[in-house]
Amino acid sequence: MSQARFRFFGELNDFLAHDRKERSFTYEFDGKPSVKNMIEALGVPHPEVYAIQVNDRFVDFSYHGQQGDEIKVYPISYKQKIPQMAALQEKVEDEPRFVLDLHLGRLAAYLRMMGFDVLYRNNFEDPELARIASEQERILLTRDRRLLMRNSISQGYCLRSLDPERQLVEVLERYDLSDQVEPFRRCLRCNTPLVPVSKEKIVDRLEPLTKRYFNEFHICPNCKQIYWKGSHFQRMQRLIDRLLEDNH
Repeated sequence: MSQARFRFFGELNDFLAHDRKERSFTYEFDGKPSVKNMIEALGVPHPEVYAIQVNDRFVDFSYHGQQGDEIKVYPISYKQKIPQMAALQEKVEDEPRFVLDLHLGRLAAYLRMMGFDVLYRNNFEDPELARIASEQERILLTRDRRLLMRNSISQGYCLRSLDPERQLVEVLERYDLSDQVEPFRRCLRCNTPLVPVSKEKIVDRLEPLTKRYFNEFHICPNCKQIYWKGSHFQRMQRLIDRLLEDNH
């Protein structure tokens, strides 16, 4: 049986047993497992890891553990302290795209409300989520750390909170998205970008008071849902303003 010393930094401690948080500890292992397998055996999904240092040298996930290794594992919040060449996470594209697991329907609606490209169904199975994330290069959002440990997942985040509003703040902070928010440009139902539509073309679908007081409308070209700046719009705008203020 071999031994290595581990130290996890920052928010990676969220995944560790209490007696391993915020401290160095000994980890015993057989053979020469990859450092990725050792990290995940300790409960930390690899997409949460930004950099790994073994014996003061930065390595990638393929490094195989050896007797006496001193291993330090860093989250993305340590990005400014880590050489760019050591980063294990791919740079997120300018307009990130997400796929969410079946327990995150409210978060999906919030992210779409903010203008982000979000795939969501309430019947996604884990293999399908992993395939979509890999093939379409989408960021997987979930609370299931085991799902994030699948080898095909390269970008993902394990939400800590159960509250959808707090989850939204987590995502905005994790991917530094506050400056990319473009509210009300996607359909909350199906994610399709909205297009303007004249009142005359949809007037037969409007309620009497909507006909009377509103003249500017958008429509989803996919599911045909109609949007206008009614009371629901004002409520969502207040929510967006509050969350963005909290995130600065």
